[in-house]
Amino acid sequence: MRTRITLACTECKQRNYNTTKDKKTHPDRMELKKYCRFCRKHTLHKETK
Repeated sequence: MRTRITLACTECKQRNYNTTKDKKTHPDRMELKKYCRFCRKHTLHKETK
């Protein structure tokens, strides 16, 4: 089953993206490089609660 997660920017701490993930294939927290509209650049986004 896929669960909904929120991704937050590591630089400005804004929660920018909502996505889903499979807990079987990604048991730990996800990290993705995505565009932050507040920083106006691509930054690392980490999964939050």
